[in-house]
Amino acid sequence: MSTQQALWLPGIGQDFAVGTKGIDAPGPGELLVKIISSGLNPLDWKIQESGFIFVKSYPAVIGEEAAGTVEAIGEGVTDFKEGDRVFFQANIGSKFTTFQQYCIVIAGSAAKIPENISFDQAASVQVGIISFVVALYAQQPEGLAHLAPWLEGGNGKYAGQPIIIMGGTSTVGQYASFHNTELLSSLGATHVLDRKLSTAALKDAIAKITSTPITLAFDAISLPDTQQTAHDIVNAGGTVITVRAPQVDNKSEDKVVQQVIGTFHTPPNRELSKSFMPVLSQWLADGKIKPNAIEVVPGGLNGVSSGLQRLKNNLVSGKKLIVRPWETV
Repeated sequence: MSTQQALWLPGIGQDFAVGTKGIDAPGPGELLVKIISSGLNPLDWKIQESGFIFVKSYPAVIGEEAAGTVEAIGEGVTDFKEGDRVFFQANIGSKFTTFQQYCIVIAGSAAKIPENISFDQAASVQVGIISFVVALYAQQPEGLAHLAPWLEGGNGKYAGQPIIIMGGTSTVGQYASFHNTELLSSLGATHVLDRKLSTAALKDAIAKITSTPITLAFDAISLPDTQQTAHDIVNAGGTVITVRAPQVDNKSEDKVVQQVIGTFHTPPNRELSKSFMPVLSQWLADGKIKPNAIEVVPGGLNGVSSGLQRLKNNLVSGKKLIVRPWETV
């Protein structure tokens, strides 16, 4: 078996280390992808620090999203060919994850990169948008089962219905802060409010924007205080979607607080992935969805640790951190 460089996590609470790893062959319905760019996410440092339910054994390779080129295709794959530029959300398991130079990708979870999007940009998109797509459009109980806008009858169906997003409109709230108002507005936010305001002040500001009842909030940060604020803002009968376990102390019986697992890789969400990923590719090509501003962390896989430390210390604002595994020395 040929080998590659990969970033190993020896165990919970331990330091990452670059080492060698075999290159897997794609099975039926799979792709072998050469990873050009890999995105860093807060979940990565949380896995290192305290583990994750889906990481069953160590040492492990982690990493959640990437972009690269198809090196080989498995039996039954018809939508991709060798040389295609693709981007994807990684499945769980060391042969699928993205802090390495090659990985296996389930073909139904990948999409082709438009010509106007770079590898670095493409590696910045999936984790943020997929969480939101699952929350709104996955079938219950995984999501709210709203009619997706790319399906017949879905475009415009919910026009005029406001949604509160705690923590911004991209990368699951990684860079949502009031000083990024111009950036968030350029990405499509109609109004930007400082989430550090008191709940009463936020309610007053929202009342000046719309008189329509707020029935849905998406908490992209999901700390206890942001969950409580979102809960207090939505009207009776409303729903708060969180990306972490619900932590609302003073919950009203007439409001729902629901955690979403932002992945296409659970069996109920696989058809949603096949439906959405080609649409996402087209939206990127058309400019309807904009990739994150990116910062390439130097050192290839050796740069992951310092990048994750910056994320942990809340030192990243207005950008997505990317590493290029083939720049590993």
